[in-house]
Amino acid sequence: MEKHASGISAYVKDIVYGANDGIITTFAIVSASFGAGFSSTVIIVLGIANLLADGFSMAASNFLGSRSENDLFRREKKRESDEVEEVPEKEKQEIREIFQHHNFSADYSEKLVELVSSNKEFWVDFMMRYELGMNVPEKGSEWKSASLTFMSFVFAGSLPLLPFILFNVGDATFAYSITATASALFIVGAARYFITGVNWIISGLEMLLVGGIAVGASYLVGYLIGAIIA
Repeated sequence: MEKHASGISAYVKDIVYGANDGIITTFAIVSASFGAGFSSTVIIVLGIANLLADGFSMAASNFLGSRSENDLFRREKKRESDEVEEVPEKEKQEIREIFQHHNFSADYSEKLVELVSSNKEFWVDFMMRYELGMNVPEKGSEWKSASLTFMSFVFAGSLPLLPFILFNVGDATFAYSITATASALFIVGAARYFITGVNWIISGLEMLLVGGIAVGASYLVGYLIGAIIA
């Protein structure tokens, strides 16, 4: 049987959004700090602190969200299982309505109702999927989601910092950081194709535009604050 969204592909959303947040928040720190006239050392320290703090925070939020979804699934599955045992005719009527909603004839719906209700485990899974719209969560999925979110956040978010760590050539360093950030934003945006199916060039340019506005505003705020303090 063909399996959809299995393996790493099931976590593309976590990877893409973790990377996106990492790039934007870190470059926001970098641009605001540079605009305020901070030294490269201070920019590196603030950037790394942001990577670790926000990375852990985002991963923890992802973990708790996934854990809550899995707990909800288990609770609803227990309820469906109890209803199949206690009120089978009501549950059969719900199966009937599902098939009729999909334009199956009354006679054929009856045959399908008998087929589905002949296997309790399948019956419960069917109701979870087609009545409640809930899919079986992968075992340990919350840990995988959190780990991939953190790793993608830190990896992608480190790109705006690399020029300050590797080169440190004055004002030109910030230009290198802009180039690295813009490239990373476009690549991550293009990767959204695997989630949305939207043309990868359009997705990349859209991410670049939105991210550019965010970091441009951050630089302006940092520059103004630096000017006021000075």
